[in-house]
Amino acid sequence: MTVKIVTDSSCDLPDALVSELGIDVVPLTIRFGTEELVDRVDLTPAEFWARCATSAELPSTAAPAPGAFEEVFRRAAAGGAEGVMCVVLSSKLSATGESAQAAARAVADVVPVNVVDSLSVSLGHGVMAVQGAHRAAAGATLDEITAMAEDMARRTKIFATMDTFEYLKRGGRIGGAKALLGSMLSIKPCIEVVDGKVEPGPKPRTRSRSLQWLADQVGAFKGVENLAVLHGDAPDVDTLLGLLAPHFPREQIVIGQLGAVVGAHTGPRTIGVAFQTAP
Repeated sequence: MTVKIVTDSSCDLPDALVSELGIDVVPLTIRFGTEELVDRVDLTPAEFWARCATSAELPSTAAPAPGAFEEVFRRAAAGGAEGVMCVVLSSKLSATGESAQAAARAVADVVPVNVVDSLSVSLGHGVMAVQGAHRAAAGATLDEITAMAEDMARRTKIFATMDTFEYLKRGGRIGGAKALLGSMLSIKPCIEVVDGKVEPGPKPRTRSRSLQWLADQVGAFKGVENLAVLHGDAPDVDTLLGLLAPHFPREQIVIGQLGAVVGAHTGPRTIGVAFQTAP
C-alpha cells in the first residue's frame, strides 16, 4: 500500500527534509494588515523575521481552507497513493484540523485520509510527519502509520523560551504592565505545550539560564526520541546544541527555523526543543 504523508506549514520542517521525504505541506495564510501572503510560499521564515524587524504591526494567521487540503489529497490519489495520513497542529490552537477533516470527507470516495491531531505545534508535529514518511517508505499501511502518529502525539513534549515579553504583549496574551516589568527584570519567559495548549513555565532572568532549562527538560526523561530544536532567528542555537550533547547525539537532531505561524506569537530569538518520551 502506498501512503502519502501530508502536514501543514506550521510544522517548521526544513525544506530540504520535506523534499527528501516527499511530504506535502499545506500552507496557512499570513496577513500583514490587508496584505495576504501564503506561508513559506510568498513569505519564507527569513523574510518573515526581516519584516517583523521593521513592521509596526504583527501579522495574523488563518487556517487553510478545506479546498487547499482537498487539492493535495486528490493530487496524492492521482499520483498513485492508496491512502493519506495528514498530521496537523493542535486543534486547541487552530482550526487547521477542521479544514483537513472536511477535506478528508470530501475525498472519501477517491482515497482514504486519516487526519491526526498532533496536540502539538512546530517540530512537535513536524517529526510525526517525518516518522510517518519513513514508515510509509518502508511499506507500512495507512492504519499502521496513523496508529504510530497517534502514539507519538501522546508522548510528545515541547518546551521553549522567548527572549522578550513584547510579542506576547502585542499579540494580546499579556498586559503592558506585566510586559514592562518582565523587560525591566530581564525575564526570559518559558513555555510548555501541554495537552495541545500553551502553558507558562519558569521565568529565568538570563538567557543562559533559560537555555539550561531547555536542556534540563530533555535530560529529565529517559529514552528521548526524535529530538528537534526549533528557533526563530536565534544566534545561540549552537550553545543549546552543546548543552544537549550529553543527552542526545548531535547528528540526529533535526533543526528547524520557526516561521510566521508560531513566530507571530513568540518573537525573534525564540528557541525550543521538541521530542517524544519513551513508550
